[in-house]
Amino acid sequence: MHRASSSPFLLSPVSRAVFCLASVAALGMGFGAPVRAQDNPLVAPPVPSQAQAPAPEDKGALKMSPMLAEKVPEGDANTPPTFVFGDRVSGRPDLETVIDGNAELRRGGTAIHADRIEFYQPTDTFNARGNVRINSTGNQFRGPELQLKLDTFEGYFTEPSYRFLSNGGNGAAGRIDFVSDKILVARNANYTTCERNDEATWAPAWVITGTSFKFDQEAETGEAKGAVLRFKGVPILAAPSISFPLSDKRKSGLLPPTFSVDSTSGVMVGQPYYLNLAPNYDATLSPTIMSKRGIDLGGEFRYLDPAYKGRLRASFMPSDKLRNNENRWSYAFEHLGTLNTGLPAIGNIGLNLNLNRVSDNNYWTDFPRSSTVLTQRLLTSDAIATWSRGYFSSTVRALKWQTLQDPLSPIVPPYDRLPQVTAAYTRVNAPIAGLKGFDWSISSDFTRFSADRTLTLQPNSDRAVALAQISRPWILPGWYITPKLQLHATSYRFDAPLANGSLSASRVVPTFSLDSGLQYERKASFFGRDFTQTLEPRAFYVRTPYRDQSLLPNYDSGLNDFNFATVFTENAFVGNDRISDANLLTLGVTSRLLTPDTGAEVVRFGVAQRLRFSDQNVTLPGGLPVTDRISDILFGTTINWVPQWSFDSTVQYNPKSKQSERSSIGMRYNPGNYRVISAALRRQINVSNSVDVGWQWPINDLWGDKGKDLGPGRGQGGGRYYSVGRLNYSVPDKKLVDAIVGVEYDGCCWIGRVVLQRTQNSTVASNTRILFQLELVGFSRLGVNPLDTLKQNIPRYQYLRDQVTSPSRFTNYD
Repeated sequence: MHRASSSPFLLSPVSRAVFCLASVAALGMGFGAPVRAQDNPLVAPPVPSQAQAPAPEDKGALKMSPMLAEKVPEGDANTPPTFVFGDRVSGRPDLETVIDGNAELRRGGTAIHADRIEFYQPTDTFNARGNVRINSTGNQFRGPELQLKLDTFEGYFTEPSYRFLSNGGNGAAGRIDFVSDKILVARNANYTTCERNDEATWAPAWVITGTSFKFDQEAETGEAKGAVLRFKGVPILAAPSISFPLSDKRKSGLLPPTFSVDSTSGVMVGQPYYLNLAPNYDATLSPTIMSKRGIDLGGEFRYLDPAYKGRLRASFMPSDKLRNNENRWSYAFEHLGTLNTGLPAIGNIGLNLNLNRVSDNNYWTDFPRSSTVLTQRLLTSDAIATWSRGYFSSTVRALKWQTLQDPLSPIVPPYDRLPQVTAAYTRVNAPIAGLKGFDWSISSDFTRFSADRTLTLQPNSDRAVALAQISRPWILPGWYITPKLQLHATSYRFDAPLANGSLSASRVVPTFSLDSGLQYERKASFFGRDFTQTLEPRAFYVRTPYRDQSLLPNYDSGLNDFNFATVFTENAFVGNDRISDANLLTLGVTSRLLTPDTGAEVVRFGVAQRLRFSDQNVTLPGGLPVTDRISDILFGTTINWVPQWSFDSTVQYNPKSKQSERSSIGMRYNPGNYRVISAALRRQINVSNSVDVGWQWPINDLWGDKGKDLGPGRGQGGGRYYSVGRLNYSVPDKKLVDAIVGVEYDGCCWIGRVVLQRTQNSTVASNTRILFQLELVGFSRLGVNPLDTLKQNIPRYQYLRDQVTSPSRFTNYD
């Protein structure tokens, strides 16, 4: 009787496997009864390789181990040993081994199970018969007979079923030929991502059948010859060849056709073609036939680099039938990145481009697109170059506008900036005259403003601005105080005289401000919860003398919104054409409830009000001086008592009229994945009053079938309906302004979507379209993609299918 040696030794992989087999065979014959090697106490267990973990103490649960390697080591030095197990083992040393009954063979990431395995060591080939199962790094195959060469993974499998780890794709074939461990060819086969069950009547919701399939695991693509795609048993696509992904990896080829119905353009059918030009750039050509207009030739080009990224979108429609056969076109180009000058003294220059143009004024109403700026009436062409070195920074900018005019609602075009040059020098906590702790800066701005004089009332101008400021913060536990001085100087040169006949103007305005606050905190308990409660009073004083600016044009100034972000600022205006005179004190107080362990904010209450000691005489053109000594009161509340609920509200209250001038109340309920409801009420007296509601919710919840939550990006199992939408309702007009309403159905391996979208383009015109989508999970999406529309319009909308992490090969470990 031979006994397995436990002393260390070095052998080739084949010799080592033969040694193990010989020991197992001797043990089985010696006891005169079938014995599985792993159950015999006389046989030392296999030494774990890097791809195997030691047996855990609890055999019913897997435990994490640093020895579990997702990728099996490659190369001769890392060739793993071969282990075999069985009820009866016989053979000839270095020639052949036969395992009968519960036969099992393992090498690296490959495990084979069968009733009988015949292993031929000289060729490293084996034959397996009877209930053959093979698991190759998570990919599974089952069938009656298998012949395979282990080292090259070449061979065939008769009448197998198969399942891939990467996307759950599975099917059955008359025969599979293994070309390598990455490439296989299935004959007379089918393919789907629908999960199989044990019922004899099981039929997938969708399936591709073909005379042959080539699966390339390295390229992560599949290709079917003589292919027919069926959905619910109905053929919906047939082609000599269909290529499809086995993962999210990009691949050139025809994308599924798109279908939609638009109230403006009619029925639209498109056939996009994707070009995977390189790992870091690609393109999509998207010709579309519009029944009411003609053919639209669209496309997109994208690129990505560690130093920059960008996207170009363009379309051209020759002879639009709805616009007297005019040629219609558009383009949008975005670029963000840095440019290496090659000069050490200069270094890199940041370059941002945002260029948008369309062919005519009617483009924004004729071609509404919710996911692009081309729906706007003001289109920018903006180029910005930035540079910084140490404390110095500068920018050069060119900005030009295209204004799409509507005769019923004309727009005064904004001024182009050709060019705008800025420079700034900033120091923080810097010494001055031996004293430390000062923050100071000097910045400048030169801009040439120009516009069509027939559409504007103001002259074009060259404007130069300089701003110098210095402050000295004192910040200590419990309090802070920051005095600041500013000097704002501006000079203009005009191409036409002002009302006083002057061709130039200048202005110098000093400003003093004092910002101070206290910070108290204490332990508190509310409704059975412990908190750290804060009390943070704040006082902000600003003094700016009056300078007459009534004759100066206004190119970029506007009134600051009255909110908690702007109430503690020096200037009542944004921009550089108006500097408000001020002699006012802003008082405010904030109280917060914080979680002691994490510091997370659970509740915030705030109130603020301005006290004015003299009239504000500087106004925008057409404005009136501000004479109120006491401003409106701002109230703000944010509550996140539990993670599922959030509430925020801001109210601007007028103490004279005793009513709110403006209010905003928002609420969101988000109890779990794919469940969110948000609502907002926005009201401004004599201006607007609207209600905004958005949601994503499983309709099945209404009758109690809540299903099993599979986690983000995995849905909740099959047979579930979801309602999605967002409604914006104008109370004074008693009508919907914008609306999106849709239904999603998750059928496990397929998702169906129908979305109705209505967009108000102008005061009298609107556009309505219906978007259809059939998503075959792991294969493709058919129809116009409404996901961008849903994601942009519904707060916290989640995709029903969005793979977060790659599956582990130990998921299907056998």
